[in-house]
Amino acid sequence: MKVKIKLIGVKGLRKVLFSLILMFLVCLTSFGRPVGSLYVAGVSEGAPTPSPPPLPPSPAPSYAVRGMRFVLRSTVMFVNSGNSTWMLTDEDRAVGLFMNNSWQTVLLINQSHPLEKIVRDEDGNLIAILSFERVLEPGENVSYSVSYNILSRPRTISNLEENKSGVIGDIPEYLREMFCVSAPPWLTEDEEIRKIALSVAGNETNVLRIVKKFVAWIWQNIEYPSQQHEVPFYPNETLRNREGDCDDQAILFVTFCRIFGIPSFVQVGCVYLSMFHSNTTSWDGHVTHELWQIGWHGWAVAYIPPWGWLPVDLTFVVGAPDDPVNAMRYSAVTLREVVQYMNVSETDYVASTREYRDFLQQNGFYLYIGDEMDVTFLGDLNCDFVVNISDVAVVAVAYGSTVGGPNWNGVADVAEPYGLIDIVDVAEVAREFGLRA
Repeated sequence: MKVKIKLIGVKGLRKVLFSLILMFLVCLTSFGRPVGSLYVAGVSEGAPTPSPPPLPPSPAPSYAVRGMRFVLRSTVMFVNSGNSTWMLTDEDRAVGLFMNNSWQTVLLINQSHPLEKIVRDEDGNLIAILSFERVLEPGENVSYSVSYNILSRPRTISNLEENKSGVIGDIPEYLREMFCVSAPPWLTEDEEIRKIALSVAGNETNVLRIVKKFVAWIWQNIEYPSQQHEVPFYPNETLRNREGDCDDQAILFVTFCRIFGIPSFVQVGCVYLSMFHSNTTSWDGHVTHELWQIGWHGWAVAYIPPWGWLPVDLTFVVGAPDDPVNAMRYSAVTLREVVQYMNVSETDYVASTREYRDFLQQNGFYLYIGDEMDVTFLGDLNCDFVVNISDVAVVAVAYGSTVGGPNWNGVADVAEPYGLIDIVDVAEVAREFGLRA
């Protein structure tokens, strides 16, 4: 299978405001044309509310397809080179805690500063606020670092056939109320956007057909930018320029869908890229972002009955991008190398990104960000790059547990049947015993 892929530079930064902006400084796209429970540092949290439900469980993959384990390290430094005091906000001190679902388990395993609190942002994503200095005087700097243990399981999307798709009327009303809202960045009242959406979809009511039409139109009419732009676009800007990168195209697609009453939102994540390195500077030198073996990417998610929430990737398709349904079945997130980070359903991060850029430039403030992603052994449950008795102890303690149980530990759920820690998981760890990176 062929993967069409390209990394671009500056884009925005990682979320509530700060961490999402950080995320889009580097967006992952294609070459040329288109191609449960949360466990954080021992703290268990319920599923986000009112965030979208997780993507539907995949059909059980062949046992020959194993999961992958990664270690992700992120470091951020704030430097005050201006003449005024920099008052760091909760958003500046926020770190995302990734999603935990049937496709992946992610734990925050190390942080340079204590956790002040764990909260949810306005999109329902779980985030941690680190406790460190809030006041940065001229000439001062402060930094933080975090590390994650990531277990990514095999995933596939079911066969999607038009004759099995539901119609607009099959979509639950409560989902429309939550995920068809007309508010920036989803400019569903824009006349030009509405005109195009209605022209493309016509009188169609079959949801899968509508989605495929929107995908085909974007592939045919929106180019990937030849010159990098440093902030995300609103959908009317993407239409006017007839160009946009991964999240720009996703925002336009979501706007089309919401006009037709199809619940949708943007999802972002990171991608493991062996041997990749990038060092980019943006916003007139006020942000520097260095990446080692990692890229960041954005795509759309739409509700298509009877399958439920499905990814729709406009710029990263595994295999031939000749059929719009491949934007769903073979989207980036179907790869084990892709890790879901967070959803954007309400936040106007387009405006937030531009405001943050102006804030840094006008005050002489600077950011230095480094992200590094390494692959380790599937049986390396504690991510110390060696499989030994410590890892055996982890799976032994969790043995016999199921999701939500008192001894459940998702990092030990390395083999089918997923959702149960049994002898197969023990065997997976045992077969790698003694391996060292």
